[in-house]
Amino acid sequence: MGNRLSAVATRTGDDGTTGLGDGSRTGKDAPRIAALGDVDELNSVIGLLRTESLPDDVQADLGVIQNDLFDLGAELCIPGHTAIEPGQLAFLDERLAHYNGPLPPLREFILPGGCRAAALAHLARTVARRAERAVVALGRVEQLNAPVRQYLNRLSDLMFVLARHLNGAQGTGDVFWTSRHSRVQP
Repeated sequence: MGNRLSAVATRTGDDGTTGLGDGSRTGKDAPRIAALGDVDELNSVIGLLRTESLPDDVQADLGVIQNDLFDLGAELCIPGHTAIEPGQLAFLDERLAHYNGPLPPLREFILPGGCRAAALAHLARTVARRAERAVVALGRVEQLNAPVRQYLNRLSDLMFVLARHLNGAQGTGDVFWTSRHSRVQP
């Protein structure tokens, strides 16, 4: 691989625009850039989650996901480019079934929390949902491949299940929501 970036501070974005992978320029507030930024933030949150002490399979799966998110970002960065493939969606589906299978069924809503790793997985889930909303908004004004949206939807589900899995692995358990009507009042 050759050098992809020789100068980090190019100053070409000082006018409020940024370059896309096809060489065109667009506003930094354009829907495509908002979606790209949310996907980048999601990848960063997953990177933060990976700094925790995690089971080996979770660590490996998150590494695959971070690389997939780079592919997804490339697809967003280059209009008309396709990078997300059916196998990447199938991977998420398989891992979702793997982690969800042994979990007890949910009978209550759960709150983000428990152990630190689970809380970070919940944070990743919420950022994935925001990225998905940005991709949906972009898809209303520009042509997008459906797998981009589908990947983010499935990934947010996986992050929810991973949070539950990580709480169980730490012996913490889920944090259940209680309605204000069911809480004991002093």
